[in-house]
Amino acid sequence: MARALINLPRTARRGEVIEIRTLIQHVMETGYRPGADGVVVPRDIITRFTCLYNNEEIFAAELAPAIAANPFLSFSTVATESGILAFTWTGDNGFEQTETRSLTVT
Repeated sequence: MARALINLPRTARRGEVIEIRTLIQHVMETGYRPGADGVVVPRDIITRFTCLYNNEEIFAAELAPAIAANPFLSFSTVATESGILAFTWTGDNGFEQTETRSLTVT
C-alpha cells in the first residue's frame, strides 16, 4: 500500500465550505523514460481519483502521464451532514487504494 495523507477538518458547521487536501506516494512512471539498461520503463501511473461523501461522488479527477510523482489534490465541498468520506486512487497494474475519514457536522 502507498502512503496517503489526507487533510480535512474533523468537525464542521452545516453549510460550511471545507477544504480537503490529499497526497499519495506513488512514483508515477510515464512509460516514456528509458531505464539504466536503455529499455523503456513500463508506464505505472495513477489514472483516476474519486472522493465519495456518504456514497455520493463529490470530486473526481482523471490523471495523465504528465502528472507529478506523489500527486497532491486539493478541492472543496459543503459540509451537509455527518458521515464518511472515501478517497480512492486507481491506476495501472491493478493499483487501487481507498482511505476513509469521518466528518462530524454540527
